Amino acid sequence: MILSVILGLLGLGLVVLVHELGHFFAARALGVEVEAFSIGWGPRLVAWKRGSTEWRISAFPMGGYCRMKGEESFRTALEHKLETIPREPGSFYGASPWRRIVIALSGPLANVVFAALVAIAVATVGYTIPTSSNRIVLASEFSLDGKPAPTNLPADRAGLKSGDRVLAIDDRKIRDYADLQEAIAVAADKLVRIEVEREGQRLILEARPALDKATGAGRLGLYSWIDPVVEQVAPGSAADIAGIQPGDRIVTAAGKPARHAIELLSHLANRPERLVLGVERGGERFEARIVLSYAERGSNLGISFATQPHTVRSEGFGAAIVDGLSETWNTFALSVKGLVTLFRGVDLLKAISGPARITWMVGTTATEGIAAGGANGIVIAFNFLSFLSIGLFLMNLLPIPALDGGMILMFFIEGLRSRPLKTRTIYRFQFIGMAFVFALFVLATLSDLFFFAGK
Repeated sequence: MILSVILGLLGLGLVVLVHELGHFFAARALGVEVEAFSIGWGPRLVAWKRGSTEWRISAFPMGGYCRMKGEESFRTALEHKLETIPREPGSFYGASPWRRIVIALSGPLANVVFAALVAIAVATVGYTIPTSSNRIVLASEFSLDGKPAPTNLPADRAGLKSGDRVLAIDDRKIRDYADLQEAIAVAADKLVRIEVEREGQRLILEARPALDKATGAGRLGLYSWIDPVVEQVAPGSAADIAGIQPGDRIVTAAGKPARHAIELLSHLANRPERLVLGVERGGERFEARIVLSYAERGSNLGISFATQPHTVRSEGFGAAIVDGLSETWNTFALSVKGLVTLFRGVDLLKAISGPARITWMVGTTATEGIAAGGANGIVIAFNFLSFLSIGLFLMNLLPIPALDGGMILMFFIEGLRSRPLKTRTIYRFQFIGMAFVFALFVLATLSDLFFFAGK
């Protein structure tokens, strides 16, 4: 847990630091002095002077900040009730509005460049994640929580059936369940063409994935068909005590067929205290009598089933550049869609993540990936940071006061007017922005609290 938090802070801090470096290099290139640049926040641990800039390493590794000359002029103008902000040579407000726009824009753009470079590196090195086959199970046929199974799901209306193998969605080849999830997640409320294989025949069906209001993603109502072949048995679990071993195949549960993992897990929906499993090992069958207990997160069954690898890697560096840039664009488009879905009835307390949850997600991605695959886990974590960088780019360019987008809007108006904005006008603009950002922070914090509380 502590390692996850540390790695999460470092990962999130790196994305913020790249953003601030964008502001730094633009300011220096356009003649604005940078008084201080800090790696991290809080009390200074180390500081040294180079040129007109004091470089600092601060106590808390959460990104950093770039303090430009004249940034305090706004507060000075308010305190002394000056009509406009003082504009010293070499200061931020002393630069023309157009130069200030470039400086404000350079932070978000640095995040895009970082995301693209990371995406190219990831495509070059490649990574592997565990998934399952492209064979499906209808969610409407099984209950996993003791409640009646949902009915009339998009998959049912489309005519999909359990056991179908999904071959393509809108002419995109589907290799495995990871491909299937990705293709459906971005297609909420969109009519998609699905090619399936059923009993040796190929069929073309049409489906319209529903919008999942908890996540903003598209959903058909499917589970993955996972053959009930045991990959791992948790030491001391109910399955371990009953003598189940890796390589065993579960063929029946409570005397009924267990064709796939979902069918097996459905027998746990009503929380039975005992469960008899029919097990096949080395061509022979026997019964394993399981004594179960339950906690908030599920049973103590202790079985994980065999997966198959999903590998993402480009063929050569040239292809990696193309694939990396394409992935960056796709991530941008997906992030824009995500912002739009916030206005379509999505549950904001579930869809919005605050700093705590983002830190946890980055850290957990890194630690779990490293534990499972060493360097592969680091690559997966950086891939997540690339996605996060695009999100930061978009959020910062929203025309909200106190964000870069709000600053750009303000400087653009000033440039069109060809005269400085009044101090009180800027103050009112910034006050509205701070109120909005504070409300967003409260909403994100509540979302994080509900998430960690399991609500």
